[in-house]
Amino acid sequence: MRGKERKSKKKGYWKDNLQLLTLALPVIVFLGIFNYWPMFGVVLAFKDYKVPKGIFGSPWAGIKNFQFFFQSQDAWRVTRNTLGLNFMFIAAGIVCGVIFALIMFEVKKARHVKVYQTVSIIPSFLSWVAVGYIVYALLDPAKGVVNQILALFGIEGVAWYSEAGYWPVILLITKIWQSVGLGSIIYYAALMGVDAELFEAAEIDGASKLQKTWYVSLPQIVPVIIIMGILDIGKIFRADFGLFYNVTRNVGALYPTTDVIDTYVFRALMAQGNIGMSSAVGLFQSVVCFVTLMVTNAVVSRISPENALF
Repeated sequence: MRGKERKSKKKGYWKDNLQLLTLALPVIVFLGIFNYWPMFGVVLAFKDYKVPKGIFGSPWAGIKNFQFFFQSQDAWRVTRNTLGLNFMFIAAGIVCGVIFALIMFEVKKARHVKVYQTVSIIPSFLSWVAVGYIVYALLDPAKGVVNQILALFGIEGVAWYSEAGYWPVILLITKIWQSVGLGSIIYYAALMGVDAELFEAAEIDGASKLQKTWYVSLPQIVPVIIIMGILDIGKIFRADFGLFYNVTRNVGALYPTTDVIDTYVFRALMAQGNIGMSSAVGLFQSVVCFVTLMVTNAVVSRISPENALF
């Protein structure tokens, strides 16, 4: 009898949720093909890959592929750049995203607020190739807009693509300009969900706009800020390849401050065709990102369990 009851419950479950399961099917197939099936390629990190022999026919290499990266002269430099620049992007992205969302929330009744929001989101849909050409038009040493403006004030132009020291700031400005509009949407949506009675009560108590922002708006979106921060920290060991390759135009003089793990591996793969090494570095990045995500979430759950991701 119990077996029949279980079968009937299963049939009822599939029948009641058939429409939802059908809607989820394309996403499940997509994740299976592009996210889970490629995981079998992790074995390449431990193989001396030979194209004629294929993945499973190639001989095992142990940890040789990992040693190739960690024993190279550039391992420390690209690791430092990856972590340092990504941490800077995360911190500045959260701060700028929250500030922009607060500004849009305060002017939500303005006549052209939708125009402001749309204009701020447009850069997010530009490819890094297009953004790279925009940056080059601004910073071209001979005809760039920035150097022409400096010349108007009698200041000597800068050879931007030869001076590595300027580029962390240039990349930060470019990244914020490209992503702040889209990144602020989540914070703006969280602000829209704040109970209006809280603002009315603060106004009755004589709070100014700045005080309402500091004592009402910000505390209400702190959980969202923490969750977004945890998710971003989980990707701190992966760099945005398009940003670092196209915007810097892969200029060797800029490598001391702009060369990251992803661009380094790409050049090694193009020059040597070492698929095993690139797979080993990719696996190492994934493991470090996973550990970082878990540790960060554990710390948050200890301090403030209600704000943890899980």
